[in-house]
Amino acid sequence: VQLQASGGGLVQAGGSLRLSCAASGRTFSRRDRMGWFRQAPGKEREFVAGVSWSGGITSYADSVKGRFTISTDNAKNMAYLQMNSLKPEDTAVYYCAARQWQSGTWDYWGQGTQVTVSS
Repeated sequence: VQLQASGGGLVQAGGSLRLSCAASGRTFSRRDRMGWFRQAPGKEREFVAGVSWSGGITSYADSVKGRFTISTDNAKNMAYLQMNSLKPEDTAVYYCAARQWQSGTWDYWGQGTQVTVSS
């Protein structure tokens, strides 16, 4: 499985960005999961949002609830993270990840895309 993240960049506080993750090499079931994580300098990687490929189950870190939206496009094997009302503390490298629904760990990772939010 290969995951390719894109869409990062530099944005002012209050702005928006949409991250994309292209998945290839495997057919995902509707119960499999896609997720976004981030890692800021000097900090541990943290969970941001997760979604089932069916789109019916989503979860978010408290810090992004109401501002970020995760979604999938099964036909294109794509996952997205719409980020609105960005804050400087959202600055990090963002990674997409995938796991089989029965797995307890995230099995596949993308290469990361930098998001920088200026104040």
